[in-house]
Amino acid sequence: MNQGAVSSRYATAFLRLVQENGRGEQVFTQVRALLADPSSAPKPLEPDLESLVLLLKKNRRLDCLKFILHDFIRQWCKAEGVVIAKLITAVPSPGLSERLEALLREHTGCRIIMESAIDPELLGGFVLELEDEMLDASVRRQIDDIRRQLVQKNNRII
Repeated sequence: MNQGAVSSRYATAFLRLVQENGRGEQVFTQVRALLADPSSAPKPLEPDLESLVLLLKKNRRLDCLKFILHDFIRQWCKAEGVVIAKLITAVPSPGLSERLEALLREHTGCRIIMESAIDPELLGGFVLELEDEMLDASVRRQIDDIRRQLVQKNNRII
């Protein structure tokens, strides 16, 4: 059995467990924190998450934990109507984050969890990642586009 099938099955069963126990939101929050920085694992773990880890250890599937947790996040978001968006800007921009979150909420009809990050190399503008899509409205991309166009035009002349 491949790792994708294993992680999907465990994640589905884990999702059912946390939904039955009514602790989906707490487990979701803890799993996201755990995936963001494994070295600072929240203490104590949610009982459902702890039982998952013990089950994986017993079944010798602990190597699949990261894949299972990522699958769980994806499945939980789908089940709860949540979309995780990531906004990357050159400087902190809380106003932009709030406006984009409201626009995305209106467009998707889902609850939006907006993550923000700073990347000074963007020079200006922003990059918005939403599930499998990316909107790159950065100055860096625009400069790269102009550079590529100049190279193409100069190659034709020669």
